[in-house]
Amino acid sequence: MLIDADAYQRVLGEELRKLRKRRGWTRKELNERLQSDISLQTLATYELGTRQCSVVRLVELCLAMDEQPQDLLARVHRRVFTDEPGRIRLNLTRVVADDQPELLPLRRWAEDRLGQASSPEVQLDLSALDRMAELCGIDTADLLARLEKLASIGAST
Repeated sequence: MLIDADAYQRVLGEELRKLRKRRGWTRKELNERLQSDISLQTLATYELGTRQCSVVRLVELCLAMDEQPQDLLARVHRRVFTDEPGRIRLNLTRVVADDQPELLPLRRWAEDRLGQASSPEVQLDLSALDRMAELCGIDTADLLARLEKLASIGAST
């Protein structure tokens, strides 16, 4: 199983932000409950997923919000590693290797994304698939069928 570090960090940040907001706290109020001296900017970058958080810092944040760290990480793990309803997992390497002429726009996008991503797997929502199908000049159901075929071909090898 490959880890998309950017996606994992982003989802972790989203979960931290949701947890804080469920408590009805501002970042400043959370900061006042922490043992360590953390700037509000640092808290913001954790929540945005643009800065990595050490394990000790993550535990401190969780405990300040009365959350078990393992529960928070379990939610992050589920979101990152299981397909969410309304989303499709796509292996960019398989898309790039495919030679269907209709999928050329998708192949170009996948090549570009592979150069930026830390993992060859991404999840796309249905609106992204709709736009991609439009670029390819095919309907969304046809694109989904083609992508599922690519996924099954890659899984059997």
